[in-house]
This record gives sequence, structure tokens and C-alpha cells, in this order.
Amino acid sequence: MAAGTATAAVVGEWPEAIAFLDRRPLFLGHTLVVPRVHVEQLADMPPALVGPLWTAVQQVARCVPVALEAQGTFVAMNNIVSQSVPHAHVHVVPRRRGDGLRGFFWPRRSYTGPEELEAVRSAIAATISEQAAQPPN
Repeated sequence: MAAGTATAAVVGEWPEAIAFLDRRPLFLGHTLVVPRVHVEQLADMPPALVGPLWTAVQQVARCVPVALEAQGTFVAMNNIVSQSVPHAHVHVVPRRRGDGLRGFFWPRRSYTGPEELEAVRSAIAATISEQAAQPPN
């Protein structure tokens, strides 16, 4: 997906990173932020890529609650163990009090269909676009 060879529900793009909805989300709006170049884990990431990747993560973490009326986010990155694909990726998961997420018990759910996926994707993408057009605080 980072290379653009697979389809994804993209919510944001930057020169060094791309963000798209997880296909098996913890909660609707669960977004993955990945570097465009192949890096298996954080320890292998060139220092020049660390800042731009985490700047993209920060923007997604700022926008997901706004777009989805969530109270916050859970941000996580696995390295090797529990990594479902051998490409570095950061999870940004919308959170609400009482949502049932406890520790690292991650119950997955699916979108009800393409319409729900597109509604969530477009809400996050629009918020990222709007905030990118605003001057930084």
C-alpha cells in the first residue's frame, strides 16, 4: 500500500508517509500511518525518516478525534512481534470512554460495507486537509 501497488482507503499523504484505514479495525477510523519506503521496524528506520513519519502520525492523531467525534486516540507501533506485515506502521485508534478496549486485548471488527468505510475515510481525510491548510498553532 505504501508503494501504491495495492488499494487502500487513504486518509492522508505526505512525501515520506501515507495514512489509510486498517482493513480490520479495532474501532471504525483505526488508521495506519506507514513510511513510503520499505522499513521493517522502527530500529531500521533512517533518522531522517523518523521525524517526518511521526509528524504525520501526530497530524492523524490530532484529526481522527475531530473527524469522528472521539475523545482521544491510542497510538501504538509493534516491532517484529505482533507485527501483521513486515513493514513499519503506526496504529492511530480513535478512543471513547467506555469503548471496551482494555490493555492489549484488541477485539477487531469490520466495516459494514463500502459505504461506511468511505464515510469514515472521507471524514478523516477532510479533517486532515482542513488542518493542513491552517497555520500551525
